[in-house]
Amino acid sequence: MTTDNATTDNKAIVQRALTELVGTGDVDALAPLLSDDFVHHRPDSTASTKAEWLDAVRAALVPLAGMAVEIDHVLADGDHVVMHSRRRAPGGGPEIVVVDIWRLDDGLIAEAWEIIEPVSQAAANLTWWAAGTGPGDNGGTER
Repeated sequence: MTTDNATTDNKAIVQRALTELVGTGDVDALAPLLSDDFVHHRPDSTASTKAEWLDAVRAALVPLAGMAVEIDHVLADGDHVVMHSRRRAPGGGPEIVVVDIWRLDDGLIAEAWEIIEPVSQAAANLTWWAAGTGPGDNGGTER
């Protein structure tokens, strides 16, 4: 298989997984697309196993049933697929922007990273490095 074919196949696998989840709400349809040693990485440096992540997704689907998902970009390069999407909670709830990064191995999703930003907080996050603007900021006196 050439790199171009692997990239195309990996992109199709991720798109199929997300279509199944968003379209049907069937978390169990994701399980066969994840490797047994799947790891989901969070920005706070925590990680979850395949079973833990599937349970978390299953629990989130109940309050988020009917969530609108608009996929803006799906990019693939070799064994990595990146998806940029906008999601809105049902009933006009808050909007978030999400970047998911997926690494595939032998046709299965092996790792995932996820960055979530509430749209309402985007402007504040554009200057997180400026003194006095970030969470936990102590006025620039950190050592």
